[in-house]
Amino acid sequence: MSRGSWQVLALLCSTLTMGLVAGVFGDWAHTIMRGLGTTDDRTFVEAFQALDRAITNSLFLLAFTGALAFTGLAAVLSLRADHRRPLPWVALAFSLYLLAVVVTLTIHEPLNVVIRAAGDPDRIADPGSVRDAFHEARWVGWHIARTLATTAAFGCLAWALVLHGRATTDAAD
Repeated sequence: MSRGSWQVLALLCSTLTMGLVAGVFGDWAHTIMRGLGTTDDRTFVEAFQALDRAITNSLFLLAFTGALAFTGLAAVLSLRADHRRPLPWVALAFSLYLLAVVVTLTIHEPLNVVIRAAGDPDRIADPGSVRDAFHEARWVGWHIARTLATTAAFGCLAWALVLHGRATTDAAD
């Protein structure tokens, strides 16, 4: 495969994985957390624990880590390419997604641990205190930020694909 083929393959993989992550985050932002927000404390803790367990799976982790790895690879390959027009967009996508990963690891994961550490919801004497310790509004606010960051990163990668296609077409003419 040529260097340009590797570049477009990396761009495609980064765009696809970023789109998957942006979609999952978007679903949590506009549906899941809104729905959970309307429940009583015990239901909130129990449902959030179940969702937290469910999202920790190999397919989500592949997309979550793949988006960073493929976008980084796409940036390196764009840097070394004959046509570098996609590079600023790929670099911006990488930066936005790196920000989302940092937010996930420094804000969301510690808050998720609060819910996990509470144990079996049927044995929690005061689920309201668990929900309060979770800092739901903080989790949701930062989640909206990472949803916007991943959605913008997806858009940047889609535009990088367009620019790569244009550069390839221009070079062929």
